[in-house]
Amino acid sequence: MRGERTRGEVRAESRAFRKILIANRGEIAVRVIRACREMEIQAVAVYSEADRGALHVRLADEARAIGPAPSRESYLHVERVLEAAVASGAEAVHPGYGFLSENAAFARACEDRGLVFIGPRSETITLMGEKTAARREAVEAGLPVVPGTLEPLGDEAALAREAARIGYPVMVKAAAGGGGKGMRLVGSAAELPSALARARSEARGAFGDDRIYLEKAIVRPRHIEIQVLADRHGNAIHLFERECSIQRRHQKVIEESPSPLVTPELRERMGTLAVALVKRVGYLGAGTLEFLVDGDRNPYFLEMNTRLQVEHPVTEEVTGVDLVKAQIRIAQGEALSFGQRDLEQRGHAIECRVYAEDPEAGFMPSPGRILALRTPNGPGVRDDSGVYEGWEVPVHYDPLISKLVVWGPTRQDAIARMRRAVTEYKVLGIQTTLPFFQRVLRHPSFVAGDIDTSFVDAAFAEADRDRARGEAVRVAVAAAAIRAFRERRAARLERSGDGADRSAWWDAGLREAQGWRGGV
Repeated sequence: MRGERTRGEVRAESRAFRKILIANRGEIAVRVIRACREMEIQAVAVYSEADRGALHVRLADEARAIGPAPSRESYLHVERVLEAAVASGAEAVHPGYGFLSENAAFARACEDRGLVFIGPRSETITLMGEKTAARREAVEAGLPVVPGTLEPLGDEAALAREAARIGYPVMVKAAAGGGGKGMRLVGSAAELPSALARARSEARGAFGDDRIYLEKAIVRPRHIEIQVLADRHGNAIHLFERECSIQRRHQKVIEESPSPLVTPELRERMGTLAVALVKRVGYLGAGTLEFLVDGDRNPYFLEMNTRLQVEHPVTEEVTGVDLVKAQIRIAQGEALSFGQRDLEQRGHAIECRVYAEDPEAGFMPSPGRILALRTPNGPGVRDDSGVYEGWEVPVHYDPLISKLVVWGPTRQDAIARMRRAVTEYKVLGIQTTLPFFQRVLRHPSFVAGDIDTSFVDAAFAEADRDRARGEAVRVAVAAAAIRAFRERRAARLERSGDGADRSAWWDAGLREAQGWRGGV
């Protein structure tokens, strides 16, 4: 794939790391380990009992056990992760994404132990991680926001009043949320109480925080995000946009860059807005601002993710910037080695998130042993994987097993390359989302770039209904054919005579055929 930018680096007073602990697992841990190896930095892995034989453990320079399989007793256990970091002699901690990556208390604990947290400052995570606080900062920075509440509300009567003021449909959202958790679409006042209860319960389980706020639901929006980088020297840039509208249950499954919707003017506007907010809050490192864009191409700030995104490879492929290495260099105190004018989008990149899920069973997780694995390769193909043949996909964690990324000179080239790559990708022993991608990549609306966040539900619900209708017709035709065959056979038996010279076998067949005439 296309390499990272090779312009001369501008190095400021910095502290070069010798060893980094990666507080994560799976494909993102593998991704960070590989970046460390290329930078000649030793990588320390952590693992739960379920991950003792995981790929990231095998690839790391050293690995340390941090507890039983449940996340709360291992990857989410702050003290155990910190103990591993200190014991290993690591100078810095890379959190990846998920788990502790947006946990301000963890970032603060790293700082207190003299460890460099490879990400923003703990106070910035607190500020931007609280969704309503982030909305207030965005408003102050001049960003348009979706109409809604600027504070989380605990009283259901107050939420009902605000929903009526905003106007249905509304989105119920967890104040500390992310990844589509604690989020519900509410179409009427009658639906609000149950939606609030479900959202609160989900938010409490996912984030330990059940505070809720409301936003006006934008009909058929596009989900567009802007990647940003900022250093300790006052430099802040954006690395253009990613299209993330192909989602199921508010979770992204296919991302691409550039967006087929975004014009040069809209790109410039959204990038300028993103940098304005980054500078206002004193952001440090890599981050992403998420926007909803309506049918008239009006962008509305949604939230900020204060970490590396799952879909960061598509930005790397079109800009040539290695975002993981950029994170590490910024954390070491180095200045960005390029400015906004140095960046451009070249070609088109698409990412498919390959999950151990069964698309034919409502995307239910499909854990189990990978009996055979053949990954695609060839020009313009990249597979960021965290598994191997023979690996047992555990039930305890997110079922993402790999990110399949392609690059092409044009969007149509990238689509054709991804179709080829998905066809080459073979996994036996578990179900994956690969068949789902084959359907999406050939859907006329996707090929035309005419998509929005409701695409999966709308397009595939209709396809599934058509398939169900076709199956019903096939069953009815088969039943009619069987019935006709049985009736003809019974009629032939009746015409064969009075039975004077028939055998017992013939009489038994006649009685059976006559019994069949009762129907199918």
